[in-house]
Amino acid sequence: MTELSDKMGDVSLNNGSVDSDVLPDDIVDPWNVTSSSLKGVDYDKLIKRFGSSKIDQELIDRFEKVLGRPAHHLLRRGIFFSHRDMHTILSLHEQKKPFFLYTGRGPSSEAMHLGHLIPFIFTKWLQDVFDVPLVVQLTDDEKFLWKDLTLEKAHELAIENAKDIIACGFDPEKTFIFSDLEYIGQCKEFYWNMCRVQKCVTFNQAKGIFGFNDSTWIGKISFPAIQASPSFSSSFPHIFGSRKDIPCLIPCAIDQDPYFRMTRDVAPRIGCPKPALIHSSFFPSSPGCNDKDEC
Repeated sequence: MTELSDKMGDVSLNNGSVDSDVLPDDIVDPWNVTSSSLKGVDYDKLIKRFGSSKIDQELIDRFEKVLGRPAHHLLRRGIFFSHRDMHTILSLHEQKKPFFLYTGRGPSSEAMHLGHLIPFIFTKWLQDVFDVPLVVQLTDDEKFLWKDLTLEKAHELAIENAKDIIACGFDPEKTFIFSDLEYIGQCKEFYWNMCRVQKCVTFNQAKGIFGFNDSTWIGKISFPAIQASPSFSSSFPHIFGSRKDIPCLIPCAIDQDPYFRMTRDVAPRIGCPKPALIHSSFFPSSPGCNDKDEC
């Protein structure tokens, strides 16, 4: 546990505060994204702080070589700008070995706007070019815990958001969209993986990663294990059977990265491959670039 704590030591989000020596003005965590600069978040500094890798021309060229087609415009134009282990995913594709895609949505509004849709637009392209399964997690449980919503309303919003996601045109034969409030109670394998993750991360480590404190509801403290669990193929026995060795690629906005840094440290300890990630920048809100456009 000490090794994991040491790795997470510089990841403290501390309820939105950040290390002033690295990012004195920007706040980036799963619930808050703000920058004091009118130019928006300094993504080069964010890459350094999070320890990810910048998407460079070499990686874009390899995308095009492996796929035999131009890279997506969101990749070429730097909207997706950072990654973890993307070269590994491309190698798996070259070797004709399986992997799957995992992304998600926290349903906090009845309709999704363009900022919400950017990861799904790119994920649709990834599914098309790699021809792989996709799982989409709707975290209605998270929104119940963090927002002023009833369970019933959070689930209703999840259903409405699922309609927008379906409209993106994903392959219905290879796409599984699920609500946490429904699926977890129906799939013991998913719940077992949640328990395995929960046993690997102490409360002290969760505080360091996510900024929880002694007044944080226990539901919030336990939630990261729920978002981690779709990273593992064994959480979806109706898709992958009993296999636990199939890696995944997670396209997401970079504010979600703390969840998956935790997941990547836990994965080898429970006998699963580390998830790979590809990160998007934020869609600026209507007033300007100081924060992301979020409902």
